[in-house]
Amino acid sequence: MIWNGNKESMSREDMRALQGRRLAKIVSYVYHNVPFYRSKMQEMDVSPEDIRSIDDIVKLPFTTKQDLRDNYPFGLQAAPASEVVRIHASSGTTGKPTIVGYTRKDLEVWSECMSRCLASYGVTREDVFSVAYGYGLFTGGLGVHYGVENLGASVVPTSTGNTEKHIRLIKDLGITGIACTPSYALHLAETMEKMGIDKSELKLRVGAFGAEPWTENMRKEIESRLGLKAFNLYGLSEIMGPCVSYECECQNHSHVNEDHFFPEIIDPETLASLPYGDTGELVFTTLTKTGMPLLRYRTRDLCSLVDEPCACGRTNVRMTRILGRSDDMLIIRGINVFPSQVESVLLSISECAPYYRIIVDRVNNLDTLTVQVEVRQEFFSQGFDTLSPITALEKKVAAALKSVLSISPIVQVKQPGSLGRVDGKTKVVTDLRVLK
Repeated sequence: MIWNGNKESMSREDMRALQGRRLAKIVSYVYHNVPFYRSKMQEMDVSPEDIRSIDDIVKLPFTTKQDLRDNYPFGLQAAPASEVVRIHASSGTTGKPTIVGYTRKDLEVWSECMSRCLASYGVTREDVFSVAYGYGLFTGGLGVHYGVENLGASVVPTSTGNTEKHIRLIKDLGITGIACTPSYALHLAETMEKMGIDKSELKLRVGAFGAEPWTENMRKEIESRLGLKAFNLYGLSEIMGPCVSYECECQNHSHVNEDHFFPEIIDPETLASLPYGDTGELVFTTLTKTGMPLLRYRTRDLCSLVDEPCACGRTNVRMTRILGRSDDMLIIRGINVFPSQVESVLLSISECAPYYRIIVDRVNNLDTLTVQVEVRQEFFSQGFDTLSPITALEKKVAAALKSVLSISPIVQVKQPGSLGRVDGKTKVVTDLRVLK
Protein backbone atom coordinates (compact mmCIF):
# COMPACT_ATOMS: atom_id res chain seq x y z
CA MET A 1 0.00 0.00 0.00
CA ILE A 2 1.27 3.50 -0.89
CA TRP A 3 0.61 5.89 2.00
CA ASN A 4 1.22 9.19 0.16
CA GLY A 5 1.01 8.73 -3.61
CA ASN A 6 1.43 12.46 -4.25
CA LYS A 7 4.98 12.29 -2.91
CA GLU A 8 6.01 8.64 -3.22
CA SER A 9 4.94 8.38 -6.88
CA MET A 10 5.74 11.92 -8.02
CA SER A 11 7.34 12.32 -11.45
CA ARG A 12 11.11 12.77 -11.40
CA GLU A 13 10.78 16.25 -12.92
CA ASP A 14 8.29 17.39 -10.28
CA MET A 15 10.36 15.83 -7.49
CA ARG A 16 13.53 17.63 -8.55
CA ALA A 17 11.64 20.91 -8.80
CA LEU A 18 10.24 20.41 -5.29
CA GLN A 19 13.68 19.50 -3.96
CA GLY A 20 15.16 22.62 -5.54
CA ARG A 21 12.60 24.91 -3.91
CA ARG A 22 13.05 23.25 -0.53
CA LEU A 23 16.85 23.31 -0.79
CA ALA A 24 16.89 27.04 -1.50
CA LYS A 25 14.62 27.66 1.48
CA ILE A 26 16.58 25.51 3.94
CA VAL A 27 19.94 26.97 2.84
CA SER A 28 18.66 30.49 3.49
CA TYR A 29 17.28 29.32 6.83
CA VAL A 30 20.56 27.82 8.11
CA TYR A 31 22.64 30.68 6.68
CA HIS A 32 20.74 33.17 8.81
CA ASN A 33 20.28 30.98 11.90
CA VAL A 34 23.39 28.78 12.24
CA PRO A 35 26.74 30.61 12.53
CA PHE A 36 28.61 27.39 11.66
CA TYR A 37 26.99 27.17 8.22
CA ARG A 38 27.18 30.90 7.57
CA SER A 39 30.93 30.80 8.25
CA LYS A 40 31.41 27.70 6.08
CA MET A 41 29.50 29.21 3.17
CA GLN A 42 31.33 32.51 3.44
CA GLU A 43 34.66 30.65 3.34
CA MET A 44 33.49 29.00 0.12
CA ASP A 45 32.19 32.33 -1.26
CA VAL A 46 28.67 30.90 -1.48
CA SER A 47 25.49 32.77 -0.58
CA PRO A 48 21.87 31.57 -0.39
CA GLU A 49 21.17 33.38 -3.66
CA ASP A 50 23.55 30.96 -5.42
CA ILE A 51 21.22 28.02 -4.70
CA ARG A 52 18.55 28.03 -7.42
CA SER A 53 18.00 24.31 -8.10
CA ILE A 54 18.80 20.95 -6.59
CA ASP A 55 21.82 20.71 -8.90
CA ASP A 56 23.40 23.56 -6.92
CA ILE A 57 23.73 21.33 -3.88
CA VAL A 58 27.33 20.55 -4.90
CA LYS A 59 28.22 24.17 -4.05
CA LEU A 60 27.42 23.59 -0.38
CA PRO A 61 29.77 22.43 2.41
CA PHE A 62 29.74 18.94 3.85
CA THR A 63 28.85 18.25 7.48
CA THR A 64 30.48 15.48 9.54
CA LYS A 65 29.76 13.89 12.88
CA GLN A 66 32.86 15.67 14.19
CA ASP A 67 31.21 18.99 13.34
CA LEU A 68 28.27 17.99 15.52
CA ARG A 69 30.60 17.09 18.38
CA ASP A 70 32.62 20.29 17.99
CA ASN A 71 29.39 22.29 18.26
CA TYR A 72 28.02 20.25 21.20
CA PRO A 73 25.39 20.55 22.44
CA PHE A 74 23.28 23.11 20.51
CA GLY A 75 25.71 24.86 18.16
CA LEU A 76 24.03 23.52 15.00
CA GLN A 77 20.49 24.10 16.18
CA ALA A 78 18.62 26.51 13.92
CA ALA A 79 15.32 26.85 15.76
CA PRO A 80 15.07 28.85 19.00
CA ALA A 81 14.93 26.77 22.18
CA SER A 82 11.30 27.73 22.67
CA GLU A 83 10.36 25.83 19.50
CA VAL A 84 12.26 22.62 20.33
CA VAL A 85 9.81 20.11 21.80
CA ARG A 86 11.98 17.00 21.92
CA ILE A 87 15.70 16.17 22.15
CA HIS A 88 17.36 12.91 21.12
CA ALA A 89 21.02 11.92 21.25
CA SER A 90 23.32 9.27 19.88
CA SER A 91 24.99 6.78 22.20
CA GLY A 92 28.28 8.65 22.21
CA THR A 93 30.29 5.41 22.37
CA THR A 94 33.10 6.88 20.25
CA GLY A 95 33.05 10.43 21.60
CA LYS A 96 30.62 13.11 22.67
CA PRO A 97 26.99 12.23 21.93
CA THR A 98 25.37 14.07 19.07
CA ILE A 99 22.42 16.10 20.30
CA VAL A 100 19.45 16.59 17.96
CA GLY A 101 16.53 18.91 18.69
CA TYR A 102 13.13 18.50 17.02
CA THR A 103 10.40 21.06 16.50
CA ARG A 104 6.73 20.13 16.38
CA LYS A 105 6.89 20.32 12.59
CA ASP A 106 9.85 17.91 12.57
CA LEU A 107 7.88 15.38 14.60
CA GLU A 108 4.95 15.66 12.18
CA VAL A 109 7.27 15.00 9.23
CA TRP A 110 8.86 12.09 11.09
CA SER A 111 5.49 10.46 11.79
CA GLU A 112 4.42 10.97 8.16
CA CYS A 113 7.59 9.39 6.76
CA MET A 114 7.44 6.50 9.23
CA SER A 115 3.84 5.84 8.20
CA ARG A 116 5.01 5.58 4.60
CA CYS A 117 7.49 2.91 5.68
CA LEU A 118 4.94 0.89 7.62
CA ALA A 119 2.34 1.09 4.85
CA SER A 120 4.90 -0.20 2.35
CA TYR A 121 5.33 -3.29 4.57
CA GLY A 122 1.58 -3.90 4.43
CA VAL A 123 0.81 -2.63 7.93
CA THR A 124 -2.79 -1.39 8.32
CA ARG A 125 -5.11 -0.09 11.04
CA GLU A 126 -6.00 -3.70 11.83
CA ASP A 127 -2.47 -4.58 12.97
CA VAL A 128 -1.07 -4.79 16.49
CA PHE A 129 2.55 -3.63 16.33
CA SER A 130 5.29 -4.20 18.91
CA VAL A 131 8.04 -1.57 19.03
CA ALA A 132 11.06 -3.36 20.47
CA TYR A 133 13.63 -0.68 19.79
CA GLY A 134 14.95 1.07 22.86
CA TYR A 135 12.90 4.01 24.11
CA GLY A 136 14.73 7.08 25.36
CA LEU A 137 17.50 9.14 23.79
CA PHE A 138 17.82 6.58 20.97
CA THR A 139 15.48 7.56 18.12
CA GLY A 140 14.31 4.03 17.30
CA GLY A 141 11.60 3.50 19.88
CA LEU A 142 9.70 6.79 19.75
CA GLY A 143 10.32 7.19 16.01
CA VAL A 144 8.53 3.97 15.09
CA HIS A 145 5.98 4.40 17.90
CA TYR A 146 4.52 7.64 16.56
CA GLY A 147 4.58 6.31 13.00
CA VAL A 148 2.45 3.34 14.05
CA GLU A 149 0.00 5.61 15.87
CA ASN A 150 -0.15 8.01 12.91
CA LEU A 151 -0.97 5.08 10.61
CA GLY A 152 -3.76 4.04 12.96
CA ALA A 153 -2.47 0.60 14.05
CA SER A 154 -2.27 -0.42 17.72
CA VAL A 155 1.18 0.07 19.20
CA VAL A 156 2.65 -2.04 22.02
CA PRO A 157 5.70 -0.16 23.44
CA THR A 158 7.60 -3.24 24.55
CA SER A 159 11.07 -1.70 24.17
CA THR A 160 14.01 -4.02 24.88
CA GLY A 161 14.66 -6.39 27.76
CA ASN A 162 12.50 -9.02 29.48
CA THR A 163 12.43 -11.08 26.31
CA GLU A 164 10.32 -13.93 27.72
CA LYS A 165 7.58 -11.50 28.74
CA HIS A 166 7.76 -9.95 25.29
CA ILE A 167 7.23 -13.33 23.64
CA ARG A 168 4.24 -14.05 25.86
CA LEU A 169 2.76 -10.69 24.83
CA ILE A 170 3.35 -11.46 21.16
CA LYS A 171 1.38 -14.67 21.63
CA ASP A 172 -1.34 -13.47 24.00
CA LEU A 173 -2.06 -10.11 22.32
CA GLY A 174 -1.96 -11.52 18.81
CA ILE A 175 0.81 -9.13 17.82
CA THR A 176 1.18 -9.10 14.02
CA GLY A 177 4.14 -6.77 13.51
CA ILE A 178 7.41 -5.99 15.22
CA ALA A 179 10.22 -3.45 14.88
CA CYS A 180 13.66 -4.11 16.38
CA THR A 181 17.27 -4.75 15.46
CA PRO A 182 17.93 -7.89 13.38
CA SER A 183 20.12 -9.34 16.13
CA TYR A 184 17.34 -8.88 18.68
CA ALA A 185 14.88 -10.58 16.32
CA LEU A 186 17.16 -13.62 16.30
CA HIS A 187 17.42 -13.43 20.09
CA LEU A 188 13.63 -13.45 20.26
CA ALA A 189 13.53 -16.52 18.01
CA GLU A 190 16.13 -18.31 20.10
CA THR A 191 14.33 -17.53 23.37
CA MET A 192 11.00 -18.54 21.87
CA GLU A 193 12.41 -21.92 20.90
CA LYS A 194 13.81 -22.42 24.41
CA MET A 195 10.36 -21.65 25.81
CA GLY A 196 8.87 -24.36 23.61
CA ILE A 197 6.75 -21.91 21.57
CA ASP A 198 6.44 -22.66 17.88
CA LYS A 199 6.14 -19.85 15.34
CA SER A 200 2.83 -21.37 14.21
CA GLU A 201 1.36 -20.30 17.57
CA LEU A 202 2.02 -16.64 16.75
CA LYS A 203 0.30 -14.18 14.42
CA LEU A 204 3.50 -12.34 13.48
CA ARG A 205 3.59 -11.51 9.78
CA VAL A 206 5.63 -8.28 9.40
CA GLY A 207 9.03 -7.27 10.77
CA ALA A 208 10.77 -3.89 10.37
CA PHE A 209 14.45 -4.30 11.10
CA GLY A 210 17.27 -1.78 11.15
CA ALA A 211 19.78 0.18 13.30
CA GLU A 212 22.56 -2.29 12.46
CA PRO A 213 23.86 -3.95 9.28
CA TRP A 214 22.27 -7.24 8.21
CA THR A 215 22.47 -9.49 5.19
CA GLU A 216 20.09 -11.42 2.96
CA ASN A 217 21.11 -14.60 4.74
CA MET A 218 20.12 -13.07 8.08
CA ARG A 219 16.80 -11.99 6.56
CA LYS A 220 16.08 -15.60 5.54
CA GLU A 221 17.06 -16.80 9.00
CA ILE A 222 14.70 -14.34 10.72
CA GLU A 223 11.83 -15.10 8.36
CA SER A 224 12.26 -18.84 8.78
CA ARG A 225 12.40 -18.78 12.57
CA LEU A 226 9.74 -16.15 13.30
CA GLY A 227 7.37 -16.92 10.44
CA LEU A 228 7.13 -13.35 9.16
CA LYS A 229 8.27 -11.24 6.20
CA ALA A 230 11.30 -9.15 7.13
CA PHE A 231 11.76 -5.63 5.74
CA ASN A 232 14.67 -3.23 5.93
CA LEU A 233 14.20 0.10 7.75
CA TYR A 234 16.95 2.71 7.51
CA GLY A 235 17.51 5.91 9.40
CA LEU A 236 19.99 7.83 11.49
CA SER A 237 19.41 10.21 14.36
CA GLU A 238 21.34 13.09 12.81
CA ILE A 239 18.97 13.19 9.83
CA MET A 240 15.72 12.23 11.61
CA GLY A 241 15.66 8.66 12.91
CA PRO A 242 14.05 5.54 11.45
CA CYS A 243 12.06 6.52 8.31
CA VAL A 244 14.76 7.87 5.98
CA SER A 245 14.32 4.90 3.63
CA TYR A 246 12.31 1.68 3.52
CA GLU A 247 11.73 -1.45 1.49
CA CYS A 248 8.42 -2.07 -0.26
CA GLU A 249 6.74 -5.39 -1.02
CA CYS A 250 9.18 -5.91 -3.92
CA GLN A 251 12.14 -5.86 -1.50
CA ASN A 252 14.31 -4.50 -4.31
CA HIS A 253 16.37 -1.84 -2.51
CA SER A 254 15.01 0.83 -0.15
CA HIS A 255 12.94 3.84 -1.22
CA VAL A 256 14.27 7.16 0.10
CA ASN A 257 11.79 9.75 1.39
CA GLU A 258 13.63 12.16 -0.86
CA ASP A 259 11.10 14.97 -0.65
CA HIS A 260 12.46 15.42 2.90
CA PHE A 261 15.96 13.86 2.74
CA PHE A 262 17.99 14.44 -0.42
CA PRO A 263 20.52 11.64 -1.05
CA GLU A 264 23.89 11.83 -2.78
CA ILE A 265 26.73 9.37 -3.32
CA ILE A 266 30.29 10.69 -3.13
CA ASP A 267 33.77 9.26 -3.36
CA PRO A 268 34.85 9.19 0.33
CA GLU A 269 38.42 10.08 -0.63
CA THR A 270 38.00 12.82 -3.26
CA LEU A 271 34.51 13.93 -2.12
CA ALA A 272 33.49 14.06 -5.79
CA SER A 273 29.83 13.31 -6.57
CA LEU A 274 29.22 9.90 -8.14
CA PRO A 275 26.48 8.94 -10.62
CA TYR A 276 23.57 6.59 -9.98
CA GLY A 277 24.75 3.00 -9.80
CA ASP A 278 28.24 3.76 -8.46
CA THR A 279 29.10 2.65 -4.93
CA GLY A 280 30.34 5.31 -2.54
CA GLU A 281 29.53 7.16 0.66
CA LEU A 282 25.92 8.12 1.28
CA VAL A 283 25.29 11.81 1.99
CA PHE A 284 21.99 13.39 3.08
CA THR A 285 20.65 16.94 3.17
CA THR A 286 17.53 17.56 5.25
CA LEU A 287 15.18 19.59 3.05
CA THR A 288 12.40 20.35 5.55
CA LYS A 289 13.86 19.91 9.02
CA THR A 290 13.64 23.03 11.18
CA GLY A 291 15.13 22.02 14.55
CA MET A 292 18.60 21.02 13.41
CA PRO A 293 18.78 20.92 9.61
CA LEU A 294 21.97 19.47 8.13
CA LEU A 295 23.61 20.21 4.79
CA ARG A 296 25.32 17.32 2.98
CA TYR A 297 25.79 15.17 6.09
CA ARG A 298 28.33 12.40 5.50
CA THR A 299 26.76 9.22 6.89
CA ARG A 300 29.89 7.09 6.28
CA ASP A 301 27.56 4.35 5.01
CA LEU A 302 28.61 2.80 1.71
CA CYS A 303 25.98 1.98 -0.91
CA SER A 304 24.70 3.11 -4.30
CA LEU A 305 21.53 4.83 -5.56
CA VAL A 306 19.07 3.46 -8.11
CA ASP A 307 16.77 5.83 -10.01
CA GLU A 308 14.72 3.37 -12.09
CA PRO A 309 11.01 3.17 -11.17
CA CYS A 310 10.03 0.28 -8.91
CA ALA A 311 7.38 -2.28 -9.80
CA CYS A 312 5.42 -1.15 -6.71
CA GLY A 313 4.59 2.15 -8.39
CA ARG A 314 6.86 4.35 -6.29
CA THR A 315 9.21 6.62 -8.22
CA ASN A 316 11.49 7.75 -5.39
CA VAL A 317 15.19 7.03 -5.67
CA ARG A 318 16.21 3.79 -3.95
CA MET A 319 19.37 3.02 -2.00
CA THR A 320 20.97 -0.41 -2.07
CA ARG A 321 21.74 -2.40 1.06
CA ILE A 322 24.58 -0.90 3.10
CA LEU A 323 27.82 -2.65 2.19
CA GLY A 324 29.75 -1.27 5.13
CA ARG A 325 31.09 2.03 6.39
CA SER A 326 33.84 4.21 5.04
CA ASP A 327 35.11 4.82 8.58
CA ASP A 328 34.40 1.37 10.08
CA MET A 329 35.84 -0.49 7.13
CA LEU A 330 38.64 -2.73 8.32
CA ILE A 331 41.92 -2.53 6.43
CA ILE A 332 43.81 -5.73 7.20
CA ARG A 333 47.17 -6.24 5.53
CA GLY A 334 46.17 -3.69 2.91
CA ILE A 335 42.85 -5.39 2.10
CA ASN A 336 39.44 -3.82 2.70
CA VAL A 337 37.24 -6.06 4.84
CA PHE A 338 33.60 -5.38 5.77
CA PRO A 339 31.81 -7.16 8.63
CA SER A 340 28.89 -7.80 6.27
CA GLN A 341 31.17 -9.97 4.12
CA VAL A 342 32.11 -12.08 7.13
CA GLU A 343 28.48 -12.43 8.19
CA SER A 344 27.39 -13.48 4.70
CA VAL A 345 29.96 -16.28 4.64
CA LEU A 346 29.11 -17.51 8.15
CA LEU A 347 25.39 -17.67 7.48
CA SER A 348 25.99 -19.68 4.31
CA ILE A 349 27.48 -22.50 6.42
CA SER A 350 24.78 -24.70 7.93
CA GLU A 351 26.68 -25.51 11.12
CA CYS A 352 27.14 -21.82 12.06
CA ALA A 353 24.63 -19.86 14.13
CA PRO A 354 24.09 -16.14 13.35
CA TYR A 355 26.16 -15.03 16.34
CA TYR A 356 29.74 -14.01 15.75
CA ARG A 357 32.51 -11.62 16.75
CA ILE A 358 35.38 -10.17 14.72
CA ILE A 359 38.63 -9.36 16.48
CA VAL A 360 41.47 -7.55 14.72
CA ASP A 361 44.87 -7.36 16.38
CA ARG A 362 48.52 -6.79 15.51
CA VAL A 363 51.08 -9.44 16.48
CA ASN A 364 54.76 -8.93 15.68
CA ASN A 365 53.82 -6.00 13.40
CA LEU A 366 51.42 -8.21 11.42
CA ASP A 367 47.65 -7.74 11.39
CA THR A 368 45.60 -10.73 12.51
CA LEU A 369 41.91 -11.43 11.91
CA THR A 370 40.09 -13.68 14.38
CA VAL A 371 36.49 -14.73 13.79
CA GLN A 372 34.55 -16.30 16.64
CA VAL A 373 31.28 -17.98 15.69
CA GLU A 374 28.78 -20.07 17.61
CA VAL A 375 27.80 -23.50 16.35
CA ARG A 376 24.10 -24.27 16.03
CA GLN A 377 22.59 -26.27 18.87
CA GLU A 378 21.53 -29.17 16.65
CA PHE A 379 25.07 -29.66 15.35
CA PHE A 380 26.60 -29.18 18.78
CA SER A 381 24.33 -31.91 20.14
CA GLN A 382 25.48 -34.29 17.42
CA GLY A 383 29.02 -34.43 18.68
CA PHE A 384 30.66 -31.03 18.76
CA ASP A 385 31.66 -31.69 22.32
CA THR A 386 34.68 -33.48 20.91
CA LEU A 387 37.73 -31.78 19.45
CA SER A 388 37.87 -33.32 15.96
CA PRO A 389 34.55 -32.00 14.56
CA ILE A 390 35.31 -28.53 15.95
CA THR A 391 38.70 -28.49 14.27
CA ALA A 392 37.16 -29.64 10.99
CA LEU A 393 34.50 -26.92 11.15
CA GLU A 394 37.08 -24.24 11.97
CA LYS A 395 39.05 -25.25 8.89
CA LYS A 396 35.91 -25.24 6.77
CA VAL A 397 34.92 -21.74 7.91
CA ALA A 398 38.46 -20.42 7.53
CA ALA A 399 38.63 -21.68 3.94
CA ALA A 400 35.27 -20.13 3.08
CA LEU A 401 36.28 -16.77 4.57
CA LYS A 402 39.64 -16.76 2.80
CA SER A 403 37.97 -17.35 -0.56
CA VAL A 404 35.89 -14.19 -0.07
CA LEU A 405 38.24 -11.94 1.92
CA SER A 406 41.58 -13.02 0.42
CA ILE A 407 42.88 -13.21 4.00
CA SER A 408 43.52 -16.27 6.13
CA PRO A 409 41.59 -15.74 9.39
CA ILE A 410 41.86 -17.50 12.72
CA VAL A 411 38.48 -19.17 13.30
CA GLN A 412 37.27 -20.11 16.77
CA VAL A 413 34.08 -22.18 16.98
CA LYS A 414 32.17 -21.48 20.19
CA GLN A 415 29.42 -23.32 22.07
CA PRO A 416 25.80 -22.16 21.60
CA GLY A 417 25.05 -19.07 23.71
CA SER A 418 28.68 -18.42 24.66
CA LEU A 419 29.05 -15.09 22.84
CA GLY A 420 26.30 -13.43 24.85
CA ARG A 421 23.20 -11.55 23.75
CA VAL A 422 22.20 -7.91 23.93
CA ASP A 423 18.83 -6.20 23.56
CA GLY A 424 20.05 -3.33 21.40
CA LYS A 425 22.77 -2.99 18.82
CA THR A 426 25.34 -5.77 18.91
CA LYS A 427 29.01 -4.76 18.73
CA VAL A 428 30.54 -7.42 16.51
CA VAL A 429 33.92 -5.81 15.76
CA THR A 430 36.77 -5.24 18.21
CA ASP A 431 39.86 -3.61 16.70
CA LEU A 432 42.62 -3.99 19.28
CA ARG A 433 45.12 -2.19 17.04
CA VAL A 434 43.66 1.20 17.97
CA LEU A 435 44.13 0.44 21.66
CA LYS A 436 47.86 -0.09 21.49
